Amino acid sequence: MIDFSLPDDVVELRDRARAFVADVVIAAEPRDRSEHGLDEGLRRELQGAARAAGVFAPQVPRELGGLGLDTRGMAVVFEEAGYSILGPQALNCAAPDEGNMHMLHLIATDEQRDRYLAPLAAGDTRSCFAMTEPAPGAGSDPSMLQTTATRVDGGWSITGRKWFITGAEGAAFAICMARAPEGATMFLVDAENPGWRIERVVDAMDRSFPGGHAEVVFQDCRVPEDAVLGAVGEGFRYAQVRLAPARLTHCMRWLGLARRALDTAIDRAGEREAFGSKLAELGMVQERIAQSVIDVETSRALIWQCAWALDQGQPARHESSVAKAHVGEAVGRIVDRALQICGSLGVSGDSPLARIYAEVRPFRIYDGPTETHHWAIARRAVRDRERARADVRA
Repeated sequence: MIDFSLPDDVVELRDRARAFVADVVIAAEPRDRSEHGLDEGLRRELQGAARAAGVFAPQVPRELGGLGLDTRGMAVVFEEAGYSILGPQALNCAAPDEGNMHMLHLIATDEQRDRYLAPLAAGDTRSCFAMTEPAPGAGSDPSMLQTTATRVDGGWSITGRKWFITGAEGAAFAICMARAPEGATMFLVDAENPGWRIERVVDAMDRSFPGGHAEVVFQDCRVPEDAVLGAVGEGFRYAQVRLAPARLTHCMRWLGLARRALDTAIDRAGEREAFGSKLAELGMVQERIAQSVIDVETSRALIWQCAWALDQGQPARHESSVAKAHVGEAVGRIVDRALQICGSLGVSGDSPLARIYAEVRPFRIYDGPTETHHWAIARRAVRDRERARADVRA
């Protein structure tokens, strides 16, 4: 039985996170003038304030200085953090670091945890996850992985090109997926390694991620044997450890941003008059608001259902695909309706909506395009129906 009731400590943390974002983070938004994500000074300032408020690193285990929430607790607090574009970075629960923390905690050796996870969890460093490649390499289909890892004296040599690697510029290390003779393998690569370089930062429509999205080249990048994360040849299996929860946490954060957009539209509709009444009294505006409320509620329900499955130790591949496909589209609809309600104000810099729209539109592509998830969902449905019919015939 799925229990959606919230423990008292989670409710209290949710309320603290909500107040922190409203009072501290949103107030800092006008100071966010960097090209990609928060500048380092503002990032550290907000993270220090989050520590003082007791909301820093809600997903990190307590032994590493975090609050140790399970996935259901994360769903509640991450949504509040996502109410501001800057919120997840302030709480140190932003992508890609949050997903990397999760994977390092589960897979890394004790030495790797000390070297990479501890400073990442403390907010002292940033990281990136280097898997996506330019065509014809790995994208939505990871089996097309082109980057290679070859055994050399004392370790491995990695060669290949990665594309749209979020947070690469300024990252202390990368988790690189490469194809070894035994199969796909993950490697920890320090930023100081002379065998990798950032060729360029891609000019993308979103700019909330520190370091942006980079094209990265690995050229005879030598790493020692202890740079292997997990076991050689198990990279795709480990990727599932990261990808299903990480795509869900994306949903959590962006649902918070969609709520911000809806609240902005409702506030505007309650004060703007046209055609002899407030916009909020017009049937067409009411319909848009109602549809958005339904999208918020259904999105939250799917997120919580998937979070519950993950907390039960289930892989939740199906649940995370359903959540990602629905929430990605729903968030886009909510923000688009908000823009339409607010009119010229919505597309101007005088409201947060134009920036929010630019940030959430790529969500329908990141962590698997909607179409890829639909394909996977349909395949499972057909397979499950075939099995059910076979059981009846038997």
